[in-house]
Amino acid sequence: MNRSLMALGLVVLGGPAFAQAQPTPPVGPDFSKIEVKTIELGKDTYMLEGAGGNVTVAVGKDGIIMVDGQFAPMHDKLKAAIAKISPLPIKYLVNTHHHGDHTGGNAAFVADGATVVGQTNEANFLKAGTTSNTTMQKVPPVDAAAVPKMTYEKRARLEVKGRTAQLTHPLSSHTGGDTYVYFKDANVLSTGDTFTNGRYPNIDYLNGGSINGMIEANTAYLALSTEKTKIVPGHGPLGTRADVRNFRLMLETARDRMAKLIKDGKSEQEIYDAKPFADLDAKWAPNEQAGKNFMRVVYTSVKESMTKKKSAKN
Repeated sequence: MNRSLMALGLVVLGGPAFAQAQPTPPVGPDFSKIEVKTIELGKDTYMLEGAGGNVTVAVGKDGIIMVDGQFAPMHDKLKAAIAKISPLPIKYLVNTHHHGDHTGGNAAFVADGATVVGQTNEANFLKAGTTSNTTMQKVPPVDAAAVPKMTYEKRARLEVKGRTAQLTHPLSSHTGGDTYVYFKDANVLSTGDTFTNGRYPNIDYLNGGSINGMIEANTAYLALSTEKTKIVPGHGPLGTRADVRNFRLMLETARDRMAKLIKDGKSEQEIYDAKPFADLDAKWAPNEQAGKNFMRVVYTSVKESMTKKKSAKN
């Protein structure tokens, strides 16, 4: 997700509770003041925090595998931080999904010699342009150089000398084109925005995302990980298996509560007024607007899932 939009409480449109709201331009960070923080994960693997999604860096003997590239203005700072880790070139840049706070750096890293890798749907989203489910504004297609040159469908492996990255596509999760990356030798899992540590996620239902897919992705993470696995979330601090378990429980709770209210015949406005996630908001929402945003995307995703099930029966 675009954390800057969610965390800043961007006013969103799309339901009765927000019918009177006016679109507010997102307020971006002052990139000149952002400093990249490097966290060592062991086995020549690192997590980088800056502006945008968290970055994972795995250093091999002849090159580097990088996961996500944040906003475009972060390129120089990320490049400098990685150069302090290793002088080797970035051979592959993996996109976990298409949102600009993760893919903004694509073109600049390609110019440096990296090959961008992404799931087929993600590449298509970047080529065609999308609509933001938080602002309802059109996001134009990116330049050809920023589109992944290497794509895959369900699973893929990337290798530099001495390092292997396992890429997997979870179906209909944060978006319809997500990738999570596992570095087995370091026991490091990079999830993109299918897991956001300590905060509500965005569920990009306009571009293939669903709450059920989010839950399934995190179930897969629990099966893949151990208590010693270091989990790099799309946003938030470095996570653990326990953090993923808590995140999945929150998603399940939100889905089940919403499904019951819809089955009981409550209207969208009645559900918003009832504030069914008030206790969850206290832990997972940085502000009131973020709580409203999450309730809206959960409502839309659950309603869509229930409609599909009903149609399938008929």
